[in-house]
Amino acid sequence: MEPVRAKVCGLTRAEDALAAERLGAWAVGFVFAPSKRRVTPEQAAAIGARLGPFVARVGVFVDAPPAEVLEVARRARLSAVQLHGEEPPEWAEALRRHLPVIKAVRLAGPPDPALVAYPADALLVDGPRPGSGEAYDWGWLEPLADHPRLIVAGGLTPERLPELFARVCPYAVDVSSGVESAPGVKDEARMRAFLQRVRRGCG
Repeated sequence: MEPVRAKVCGLTRAEDALAAERLGAWAVGFVFAPSKRRVTPEQAAAIGARLGPFVARVGVFVDAPPAEVLEVARRARLSAVQLHGEEPPEWAEALRRHLPVIKAVRLAGPPDPALVAYPADALLVDGPRPGSGEAYDWGWLEPLADHPRLIVAGGLTPERLPELFARVCPYAVDVSSGVESAPGVKDEARMRAFLQRVRRGCG
């Protein structure tokens, strides 16, 4: 069985990124859209420079045109971008000529199965208010469960992972508020508990 990968998102401090890497995260996320966790490209680059070469640096954008995304990606030294708005498919296609693209969708009910055709390298499913820690019905994931690179986010915590893994075994999980002590400040003990549970996989 393939391992489940984990991304710790909404990072604002180098010490949290280093802890995420040490504890086994495959990727870290930086938010460049309006958010309590927003960072500048220069802040993200400085944090990313402290990490080893095998940790992906992912930038989160909302409805930013491709040229703007690519400029931020260059300055922040990103290895992938995550599109969290209503970006048309042609924007993703333009970006994929330069970087891997993760398309994020917000769920307020069962998704349209046609989402699997969106031109992205992975599909991320989030709750209705990303970053809020608000949970949703895992049953809504069923139409997308066969996507080869399904990433699940939204309301994830160390305590809720077993319930998720009992329903679906995703390519990856993405956590932000579920391992925080305050917005943008990660709690190392909760990160450890989360990533230990991820490593045990879906079995």
